[in-house]
Amino acid sequence: MYPDDSIQAYVKKWWLIDESKDIKRGRLIKAFVPHVDQIPMTLNPIGRTDPTDHSKANYTLEALRIDKPSRTYVLPVAALPDFEGEVRTVYRAKRRPVLIISIGGPDIPKELRHGKPRWQTAPTILVAPYYGADKGGKRSGFREEFIDRIKRCEYPHYIWDILPLPGDVGESILRLDHIQPIGRHYETYEWTQHCLSEEAMLILNEWLHWFLEDDLPADSTLFDFREELIKRDL
Repeated sequence: MYPDDSIQAYVKKWWLIDESKDIKRGRLIKAFVPHVDQIPMTLNPIGRTDPTDHSKANYTLEALRIDKPSRTYVLPVAALPDFEGEVRTVYRAKRRPVLIISIGGPDIPKELRHGKPRWQTAPTILVAPYYGADKGGKRSGFREEFIDRIKRCEYPHYIWDILPLPGDVGESILRLDHIQPIGRHYETYEWTQHCLSEEAMLILNEWLHWFLEDDLPADSTLFDFREELIKRDL
């Protein structure tokens, strides 16, 4: 049950059960996704601890800034080869619920992949992560007044929801400005049976248009629901 002051309350059914194992738009899955910080960290190997042992190395962690040149290794490390123009970034990551935004393009034929690096054609999907809105444990949560404004659809990049997952997960915030790729391999994510309904997908598509194009057409369903939510708050 959704509260009356949420867009989900205007929809007959927001989440549906889908027992298929299909990767599809609107499916809720779980995956490790990085915290998006303003300045990432870089891993800088500075040499092997033992000149004869390639399995161990010393390294430093430093802020990665665009204007800072990459370091050169003091001593090569076999497990961390050096490629010109590349650095190794380090992120904190957390296993979160994520929503599939795009299943990616079709697989590339083998004859077009042969002899080339896997990164060129490895299949991916695009997901948007959910963040817990409530304060609890080490989680700071969102400010209540901010949650209220998200709930009435004030921002194109935030969507309020209550996820249909076991346990007391509370309120969640979907961030469309954190859409990111993850691998399509089944070991990259954890499947759930929950998918957005057809009507919810219609609203999500309009929301994505609003976010990507900075335009919310007056004849859209999302526009009408948003107007009703704003009126309720006046």
